[in-house]
Amino acid sequence: MKWKETDFNGGIEKIRAVLIYGPDAGQVDELCDRAVQKLEIDRDNLFALDSDELREKQDALFAESCSPSMFGGRKMVIISNAGDSDASLITDLVTHSGLCATVIVAAGDLRAGGGLRSFFESGDDVAALPCYTDDARTLAALIRRELSAEAGIQQITPDAMAYMTSHLGGDRGITRGFLAKIALYVDDKKIVELDDVEKCLPDTGAANTDDYLYSLTAGHIQQTMVALDRLLYDNVDANMLVRMLNIHFKRLLTAVVDGQLPRLFWKVAEKFNQAVKIWPEKEIVAVLRRLNELEQQIRTTGMPGEVLLRDFSLKLAMRAAKLAVKSRK
Repeated sequence: MKWKETDFNGGIEKIRAVLIYGPDAGQVDELCDRAVQKLEIDRDNLFALDSDELREKQDALFAESCSPSMFGGRKMVIISNAGDSDASLITDLVTHSGLCATVIVAAGDLRAGGGLRSFFESGDDVAALPCYTDDARTLAALIRRELSAEAGIQQITPDAMAYMTSHLGGDRGITRGFLAKIALYVDDKKIVELDDVEKCLPDTGAANTDDYLYSLTAGHIQQTMVALDRLLYDNVDANMLVRMLNIHFKRLLTAVVDGQLPRLFWKVAEKFNQAVKIWPEKEIVAVLRRLNELEQQIRTTGMPGEVLLRDFSLKLAMRAAKLAVKSRK
């Protein structure tokens, strides 16, 4: 079955296994934790392992999954960082007649038609739930829900909302952590203003992130690399920056294709408008494809993420600069 998050909330108790996958690693982790809580899994009934351990611990995996709990209650198995190469073994586990545990399979981006998605999307007692990074619409809804409905915030000013939707969304865990922080910060006045957001966001490198993303797509090479140096010096995770680049280029693609500019913080609007004028659709699509490849490289090759990201960013900023020159002719 193909699931949405609402299906997960009402259906997790009725299935044998669920595949939770996608580029938003924070949301994948969040849903795994929610499954443990919803099914009331005791620590002694939880067996978790990484996909790298599947072959080595295959006997233990099947023994844990296909034997009743010694302590009573429901059992759960969580397999993290799974890929299509693990599809055969995971299929054997989930279809085993003696399965006594709910199986949660967590993965990153998976291709449509691959072994894992095909199995989980086509079965009646299994499900696949994608976790895509929040776009501007879903992110704004999440912010309002977390701050207004959950934290009792009475007002979020337009500038504050624009700033948050420009800087958050690459990882649900990071987003929720920031929203909890801002809710505490403004608890006495119940209003979120731009100044509050700017004061609470520096630890994510907000200003440098702006310089990095918007300078890169506008073709400002030196500003791009200086901003990236500052971000990496502050130990901002390379994977997170790749996800933010992905979101940024998707917003740019929407603006180029639909002709509708997103609501942007005034400090970055000019550079974004420049990027809209110089980037053709086919170039943006090629970048998005390369970003997916880059994220996989960082995760799987063992090469330092900083090195890969610096090389990619320099080449991309140079490409933007050439497109800018070409657009002026």
